[in-house]
Amino acid sequence: MTKLLNRSLKAFALYALLILLISIPVYVLVVDYIWINELDESNWLTLQHTKKRLQSQPFTPAEIENINHIWGELQPGVSIVKADGNISFQDSVYEAIRPNEYDKDDGEDRFRGLKSYLKINDVPYVLTIETNVEESDETLAAITAVTLLFFIFLIVGFILLNRRIAAKSWHSFYQTLRALKSFELSKDISIDLPESGIQEFQELNQSLHQLITNSVNTFQQQKSFTENASHELQTPIALLKSKLDLLIQQKAISPEITEILNSIEAPLSRLSRINKNLLVLAKVENHQYNDKEQIDITDYLESAITLFEDYLDEKQLQLTNSVDQPILVNANAFLMETLIHNLLSNAIRHTPRAGRISVSNVGESLQVMNTGKESLDQKKLFKRFSSPTKDSTSSGLGLAIINEIAFKYSWKVAYDFQDGSHNFSVTF
Repeated sequence: MTKLLNRSLKAFALYALLILLISIPVYVLVVDYIWINELDESNWLTLQHTKKRLQSQPFTPAEIENINHIWGELQPGVSIVKADGNISFQDSVYEAIRPNEYDKDDGEDRFRGLKSYLKINDVPYVLTIETNVEESDETLAAITAVTLLFFIFLIVGFILLNRRIAAKSWHSFYQTLRALKSFELSKDISIDLPESGIQEFQELNQSLHQLITNSVNTFQQQKSFTENASHELQTPIALLKSKLDLLIQQKAISPEITEILNSIEAPLSRLSRINKNLLVLAKVENHQYNDKEQIDITDYLESAITLFEDYLDEKQLQLTNSVDQPILVNANAFLMETLIHNLLSNAIRHTPRAGRISVSNVGESLQVMNTGKESLDQKKLFKRFSSPTKDSTSSGLGLAIINEIAFKYSWKVAYDFQDGSHNFSVTF
């Protein structure tokens, strides 16, 4: 995944490379144009000076021939030869590519020349001024090398500037990102977003702060409602159960009424469990179980197994406890007891009659395995009021409480189904 700044750097680098590549032939054409103009001007000035000197003195044909010979030896490219006929012509510029007789190893060279007609002692002559032009391929190679060198400098500068801009401009953004990553809605801690000198980041922080504040307030209201509702429901539920027990114990009621009362007792018991579990969840989320102590899980396991003996006998379940060494954790005693009770009650509920339950440990991981027919729905496993099975007696909060307690202490809860066995594990 590419960072935002690196993505813009890549685009700028490609754009710069494209522009520089296009600039190379443009530079070559411009340099060649300037070079040719300068050569033409130099040839014209040399021509005018030479014509003036030749026409200022009377030279014999033999002297002209001697001058031409000396020029050919000392300054190749300058010549004066007798014209064919007596027809004058305008000064003309020409360009030729031919081997350089003074540098035969260099192959063909490019020449720029100027021819002019003049008369010396009424004799027509052709004066030629010719200059070797810098080869275009050498110019192209030189400009390409320089351009690529500057492109490297440009990229290095882009990278350094990009890092410097990121360090200064994006500092507040990364502070905000770290604050958001460490923020937990369930903890009663407000988020502290930094001030930024960049308008966009400041507006982002203000919007995030408002959003989080509204979310925290809503979450706190929901938790408060859940806790208060659960607490207030305890008394009327207990009163209903006691009145229901008194009615069942009456001797003067008919069997039909007794059956109705018994059918009411089951959903009332489920309502009582739901209320109790909601209260536990609300207290865990409100951090009301913050006191810790060192706990040996094996003691709580033995106590919980003893408590569930009647349920095990009723379903004819065989439970094996093979935890052979102490498992010490720092946690709240009530929450640890609740976690173990929920693990065992969940295993008992989902084990068919005459099935087997096994409790073991691997290092600091507690494992509870029980026989079963099919895998539980893992999408609904730890969600509240989402029972992973069709068991109507389940409150749908037992596994949610396990998950919430594990989250509080940063423990890891895992589930899998293999070879006809459910396997819940908690790694401390």
